[in-house]
Amino acid sequence: MAAQEKENKVFNKLQRKIDKYERENRFLRKRSEDRQAIEEVFDKRTKIALYNLMKDKSFQTLNGVVKTGKEARIYWGQTNNEESIAVKIYLTFTSEFRNRLKYIDGDPRFRAVKGISKIVELWARKEFRNLNSAIKAGVRVPKPIFVKKNILGMEFIGKDGVSAPTLKEIEVTKSDYLKILTLIRKLYVKGKLVHADLSEYNIFKWKGEIILFDMGSAVNIKHPNSTTYLQRDINNINQFFGKRGIKINNNWVNKVIDK
Repeated sequence: MAAQEKENKVFNKLQRKIDKYERENRFLRKRSEDRQAIEEVFDKRTKIALYNLMKDKSFQTLNGVVKTGKEARIYWGQTNNEESIAVKIYLTFTSEFRNRLKYIDGDPRFRAVKGISKIVELWARKEFRNLNSAIKAGVRVPKPIFVKKNILGMEFIGKDGVSAPTLKEIEVTKSDYLKILTLIRKLYVKGKLVHADLSEYNIFKWKGEIILFDMGSAVNIKHPNSTTYLQRDINNINQFFGKRGIKINNNWVNKVIDK
């Protein structure tokens, strides 16, 4: 009984903190579906997973929202040592993940599963694994710390709960462009992965480093559409830097594949 009361207190404390933060930052809309979406981020299954992570001392506090999206929200968390971590909570109610099945089907590392909650949990594990593979390949990405159910803990890129700027938000150079092309090739050759959703919106530029993130879509190079995704990634990067007045390389796909 005491354990249940303690668990309920943690749940209530988490919910009060999130409700307050959402109100102060005007995330609570008048539209009922928006209110419902916010409430369902912290469904019972997610709360239990958060409680167990905190009990296991994976992190101590969960602060405000850093980034929101159709598939997930990223919160600023802190460990017992007050070190910042990014806590990514994949939304268990969204239908967006059905559109992501194409990044799972055909990838030899994973098999398709039925049910949104299972798909979401698989996606969390997939991103955790992709991040580890990227790091082993020498590609700079947020270091994964833990994964449990629909929750992924990672290195926080930024300071004091403020995320590092993406390429879209900052001045870029020819050197940045070349670094990204090198990372794409290294990810392919050494990590056997293609990001598959790369753009100026999911690349950080922080303290002189180029850091790729949002690795959930990344597929193994044996995926039947890996070359198509590789071409799209490079086209996105070329288009962005081309608009910034930087000379681009249209033959980079062949250089990547030819190794």
